[in-house]
This record gives sequence, C-alpha cells and structure tokens, in this order.
Amino acid sequence: MASKFKQALNSGKFVVTTEVGPAKGTNMDAMLHHIDLLKDVVDAINVTDNQSSVMRFPSVGGCMLVKQKGAEPILQMTCRDRNRMALQADLLYANYMGIENVLCLTGDAIPVGDHKEAKSVFDLDSVQLLKTVRTLESGKDLGGNDLDGVPSYCAGAIVTPEANPIEPQLVKFEKKVNEGAEFFQTQAIYDLDNFKKFMKHARKYDTKILAGIVLLSSAGMARYMTKNIPGIFVPQDLIDEMAGAPKGQALKTGIEIAGRLIGELKKEAICDGVHIMAIGKEEVVPDILAAAGM
Repeated sequence: MASKFKQALNSGKFVVTTEVGPAKGTNMDAMLHHIDLLKDVVDAINVTDNQSSVMRFPSVGGCMLVKQKGAEPILQMTCRDRNRMALQADLLYANYMGIENVLCLTGDAIPVGDHKEAKSVFDLDSVQLLKTVRTLESGKDLGGNDLDGVPSYCAGAIVTPEANPIEPQLVKFEKKVNEGAEFFQTQAIYDLDNFKKFMKHARKYDTKILAGIVLLSSAGMARYMTKNIPGIFVPQDLIDEMAGAPKGQALKTGIEIAGRLIGELKKEAICDGVHIMAIGKEEVVPDILAAAGM
C-alpha cells in the first residue's frame, strides 16, 4: 500500500510539507512540541539529516518520533556521512520501521559544519542514491545479492530553480527523474515569474514539484541569503518590504510574504504543493498557512 504522503501526491490536492530538525543531544522536547503543532496542518514532515554538516540526533530516529506522534515522516538521507553499505542498511531499517518516504540528498560540505576534522564519504551522490532505492525495491542490493524481504518507498530529491546558470540543474533534474524521483522539494523560491519558467520545463516529466518557501525573519537574512547562498535570490522589492516592517514586526511581515507566495502558487496551480522551511521557527508554520488562506 502506498504511503499516506504518496497518496496525497497522487490525489491532485495541493500538498504541504515542512521540516523539523532533531536536537543536538537527547532532549527532544522542542522537536516533539513542533511535531504536535504541525501534524494536523501538513501532509508530511521532513526530518533533517545532520543539516549544514552539524552533528545531531539521527534523521531515522527523528522519523520514528514523527510516526509515534501519528504524523507522516519523510526521511532525509545524505551521502556525506555513510558509504553505500550503511546507506542501504539504513534504508532497510527505516522501511521495516514503517518509514516509507525518503528524500535523497548529496549533502553539505564538511567545512561548513561543526566537525571540521571529519572525513567526507560521498561514496554515492543523490542520483546514485535514488538508483539505490529502486535497486532495493527490485529485491537486490548494490552488490547484486538477493534480499530476504523487499522494501517499498516514495522517493524524492531536491532541485534549485533559481540556479544561475540553470542548465546544469535541469540536467541533474532529468537524471533524478530518470532514476525514479517521484517528487521534488525545491530550494527556496521568491520570484514566481522565474519559477514559472522552471515549471514549464518540469511539467514535461512525470513527477511532482513542491516549491520551497523559506520564512524570512529580517531584511538582513534576505540580503545574506541572496549574497551567500547559491541558488537563492530574494527580489529587491521583498527585501524592501522586510526592511520597511515596523519595529518588532519583521517576522510578521515574513509570515505575510510566505503566505502570499503560497496563496499565489495554489491559486494559479503553478506547482503541486509547497515545502515550508521555517528554520527554527516551526511554531509559525500554521500562521503561514493561515496567511495563505489554507
């Protein structure tokens, strides 16, 4: 039977996902609180995997907590920290524990994180990890050995519609689709006209696109992302809107902008849904959806 998330993707509804980050330690109180707030307002919850190369409680463990709370988890899996044997083992374990959705990622570079002495693995990349998922579903492992019990997944990947130049992203996007990516959660998008150009290309393929919405909390954040994070571009009019927010109202303005973008994406049926990244402010995701009229 297909996962609840896969059923939502195939239902024709406007799908909403979000994400939570596990704690750096064993105190999961904040994460559990966020899951409780989100589980009834989104279709699925991603659990990040040592996001930004910062060591945390494992994604698969976080996904089990999401399931225990009655929500639908999406396992984020990066290739940075594990070789192909460990990745396959974790995929089998996750599936056995009822975690059926996986987002395949290459992973951030080690130097940006908090364990700069760690060694990167990158035995596989995100395209090869997608192929691995489909290989396991065929009843074989990457060594060509038979599996005793065959898993089933809803597998997805990421894409960066604002990349400049865009052509390498489109090539990798096609490779991911060809390896069985059923859905994509995009990097943050703010320029809907530019996103529509990407969607014109994406609609040629049988896959679902969830537009990434990163909550802006200040004008400084918007400027920083535009200057320092490849593939993210916040238009000047949105930066000016954030800068013009009354004192103490920047977050409220960011919520309004995110809600407005989501509302337009849904009204114009530009894509299949959204992936909301509140980055430490997960408690306002319901407010963003309310601002979007959802």
